[in-house]
Amino acid sequence: MRIGVALRELHGSESALEAELLRVAERHAREHEIHHVATDLAAWSGEHVRELVGAGSRYGLDLGESAARDPEPPTEESGELPGDDSDPDMLLLADLRRLYRMAAGVSLDWDLLGQGAQVTADTELLALTKRCHPRSLRQMKWADAMLRTVSPQILAG
Repeated sequence: MRIGVALRELHGSESALEAELLRVAERHAREHEIHHVATDLAAWSGEHVRELVGAGSRYGLDLGESAARDPEPPTEESGELPGDDSDPDMLLLADLRRLYRMAAGVSLDWDLLGQGAQVTADTELLALTKRCHPRSLRQMKWADAMLRTVSPQILAG
């Protein structure tokens, strides 16, 4: 069954999102809303990762917690905004764009897993997706709202 592939992919993307949220929270500690909300949202991803480990074991997967604590660092994508790291405003904008894209990917992964759970009649996995997917949507919406709030001032500055 290919559900294991979806579980493994979601575990990796959720782990990476958790790490990136914590990195952004630390990097922008002076921006209180960014720092505190990103930290809270990272805790959600951490909970999701732990739940995915349990779900994976039902499919014979050893997702382990090590990947959640030491995921691959995000690679800078070609669509990243240019600018040097000394400009904190442009850095914030780039970080929020990256968070939005990562959260959108996690949301998509939850949706796909939910579709798989539904077609295989795995009620336990479906319940997990129904618990966690709304939080991933909230993470994406927060990043989008922050982008809409800060981008006009940053780009006009």
